[in-house]
Amino acid sequence: MESSWQQFINVYFLQTGIGWAMLGGMAAVMLGATGSAVGIRIASEQAAGVLSEKPELFGKLLVLMALPGTQGFYSFICLVFIAFRIKLVSIGAGEPITVSPIIGLALAFVGIAVGFVEWKSAIAQGETSAAAVNLVAKQPDESGRAILLPALVETYALLALLAGILMTFLLTANLTFAQAAIQMAK
Repeated sequence: MESSWQQFINVYFLQTGIGWAMLGGMAAVMLGATGSAVGIRIASEQAAGVLSEKPELFGKLLVLMALPGTQGFYSFICLVFIAFRIKLVSIGAGEPITVSPIIGLALAFVGIAVGFVEWKSAIAQGETSAAAVNLVAKQPDESGRAILLPALVETYALLALLAGILMTFLLTANLTFAQAAIQMAK
């Protein structure tokens, strides 16, 4: 008789790919949210120093402090797309989950890749935001231009999210190449 742990592994990782897919989705969230927290801390530390002497700049610095937080949201969006595409979350009641272990494993790699880019870009954006805070501290009228500096880093966080969404759709669609990969794995 199988133990409950063996049953869990068998059902979620060997018979279906649900466990793999959710592992990838949660890795995306974990990495993206951690990177966002670190990025916000970096930018906020710099802003706190400026605000200690110039509290009137709070409104201009708030966006710079918050910008690195978007990667956590992008990672969450990646998780939601994976969950919907494997029908873990379904609008139609009673739809069975049909993701194979190989597709689940591929989705795990998608989630990990998206999470890694979100993590690294959030930290880079925090550092860039900190530099932009220094610019605003010395030239408050340049706050609009200062936002552009960390926004350039944001481009790659969005690119990773879009690539993750595209790969999630491609891996879970009934496409000829996906079926060929499944047949090769059998």
